[in-house]
Amino acid sequence: MSDQTHGQPTFSKGVTRRDALKVGGTAAAASVLAGVAVPAVHAAEDNTIRLALIGSGSRGSGAVGNAIGAAGVVGCKVKLVAMADVQEKKLAASHKALSGSFGEAIDVPAERQFAGFDAYRKAIDCLRPGDIAMLTAHAGFRRVHLDYAVDKGMHVFMEKSFAPDPGGLKRMLRAGKRAEKRNLKIASGLMCRHSPNRQALIKKIRDGEVGDVTYIQAYRLGGGGVLPPCPADRNELLWQATKPGSSHLLWAASGLMIELLIHQIDECCWIKDSWPVMVHGVGGRIPEKMDCGQNHHAYSMEYTFADGAVARVDNRNISKCYGDFVTYLHGTKCAAQFSGAIHKSDAHIFKDQRLDSKNITWQADPETRPLHQYEWEVLLDAIVKDKPHNETERSIYANLAAVMGRAAVHSGQIITWEQALASDFEFVSNVDDLDYDSPAPVKADEQGRYPSPTPGQWTEI
Repeated sequence: MSDQTHGQPTFSKGVTRRDALKVGGTAAAASVLAGVAVPAVHAAEDNTIRLALIGSGSRGSGAVGNAIGAAGVVGCKVKLVAMADVQEKKLAASHKALSGSFGEAIDVPAERQFAGFDAYRKAIDCLRPGDIAMLTAHAGFRRVHLDYAVDKGMHVFMEKSFAPDPGGLKRMLRAGKRAEKRNLKIASGLMCRHSPNRQALIKKIRDGEVGDVTYIQAYRLGGGGVLPPCPADRNELLWQATKPGSSHLLWAASGLMIELLIHQIDECCWIKDSWPVMVHGVGGRIPEKMDCGQNHHAYSMEYTFADGAVARVDNRNISKCYGDFVTYLHGTKCAAQFSGAIHKSDAHIFKDQRLDSKNITWQADPETRPLHQYEWEVLLDAIVKDKPHNETERSIYANLAAVMGRAAVHSGQIITWEQALASDFEFVSNVDDLDYDSPAPVKADEQGRYPSPTPGQWTEI
């Protein structure tokens, strides 16, 4: 429940990556580095870490800004030298915005801007071994991009979600193992794990200050959009693989629930320091709503852990309904809030089980830098100091837990961890070979609607 018992909750505004690009590079750097002593390293030689951005939407462009801010804290230099996207217009818009915000840190002339389904190869080929491939395109293509980056000897930053299905996730696990053998660093976009605020609460949980955690509540409830039919003049593969289609189709970006809830599902597993043994769930679609996408409009999942603890994870994307965005946990001694709206780092402990802002007994110190930047600081520090850093397995297992929940709702069945680990299911088996002339992976009916999961009939594990 929210601290408020009547009406709509009031959320504190967070700063999104899109917002960050509106701030000039100099002003942004001054804000990020205020009060931070930056060591004077790399003065005598060019030890710049080069970046290649694969997927130039707002998420990828924001990650470039996070990397630049983190470099100032770590005391190294980074420079974006190549960009790739399947849409040339989006590529050009991102380059213009980044150049305006970050100046000389963006060194991507026209000959290093690549468009097409094979553009990721060309961009990564502009790097030296030991540079960073930024994999921020949609999850349907992440497995392909990670394989190539690792085989080329690159460190990797990969955004969530990571793959839409168990087969893709297992392929990424194998790539992560190869990276580990080659001492390559891999960071993932599950940035909440690097939140000092949350880490402080985790320590208190591990020290027994809330008792045994028996119940977790994670909610992301808000308004929702729908997918219209693909326009007759559009390439249907691009319609499915990019916005607006990607978040509404399971093969392209895992579906909206996982895109929105993977962070909180990962938080539940972090709090319990384990993976769930099973999950069951219910959901549904608004019957009269003309939505050509595959998403359910509501998901309610109950994860069970080995000690019997339960995590209730709910997502609703329907306008004019009660909204909430929060993760709570209940221990045998008291309750706590783990995170707040827009992933706000707002960790605190209550005196008892009442989730009331007047009932707080401990609160974590405020964080001094943007949440997304912390994960980049850890990655760059690991590269500069050659420390082990490979988040592949943890991130893939968190994604697998999310896929379990989605499959439980869509199929109407209880899904176990063992089933998910054993599954090789893939929505699209030839994703490596897609190009502009490929047929779209999912076929629409005569009204333009793509197949929607029907419990009792649908299988995706």
